[in-house]
Amino acid sequence: MTWNTVTVERQGEIAIVGMAREKYLNAFDREMTEELAEVGRSFHSDHDTHAVILTGTGRAFSAGADLKEDRTQKATFAEQRERSHLGRHLCNAWEEMPQITIAAINGPAVGAGCAIALACDWRVMADDAYLYVPEVKIGLTLQWQAIPRLVALIGPARTKRIVMLCEKMDAQQALDWGLVEEVTPAGGALDKALELARVACAMPPVIMTMTKQAINATANANLHAASFMDADLSLFLIESDDAKNAFTDFREKGS
Repeated sequence: MTWNTVTVERQGEIAIVGMAREKYLNAFDREMTEELAEVGRSFHSDHDTHAVILTGTGRAFSAGADLKEDRTQKATFAEQRERSHLGRHLCNAWEEMPQITIAAINGPAVGAGCAIALACDWRVMADDAYLYVPEVKIGLTLQWQAIPRLVALIGPARTKRIVMLCEKMDAQQALDWGLVEEVTPAGGALDKALELARVACAMPPVIMTMTKQAINATANANLHAASFMDADLSLFLIESDDAKNAFTDFREKGS
């Protein structure tokens, strides 16, 4: 099967999935969100693949949501709500994948790019990459159930700093805070992710899957209850004066 915005390469028991909107720094439009979710679900019944690596083509892991598409699309409220929940379905498709999943962060991982990386089991980050969650600055709330995943990884205080202050985080800080497992020299994230994947593939695959599911069930016990309305909140806020002013200011300043 082929996709317009996603690539899949196979190396034996390992699959490498690439976000492929390189011209747009792999920003998430509707098509890429849906295709990446389809790719994730395709592995749920794939018993020959034991590890899946997610990376970005070109200079970025992902620049986040395609803001132009989101703000100009004409739709009913029901259609907007359906669209706003696509990211949650995407992250769940990747988090529930039976294989070990590794995000190879080869450049900026912004907003939605951070969210999908958090849905993976492990994260490897190049030392010239950075994480950035600018949603509050844009006039949005952080969606895709990323907040409870962040809290599970680094606790509430650090989650508040990342989400509420919108600070860019370099690779070393991300490692120190426990957001990533490995930092590599520039250009080395994919190679290190492949190294980890090979180690994972050497383990008994069914036992690995069952262990992963047990850990996720414990870590994410309240995931849905804590954030089932995160997308709805942004829909209600988006027409507020605060949100409109924040978005305009963000677009004018560019960051």
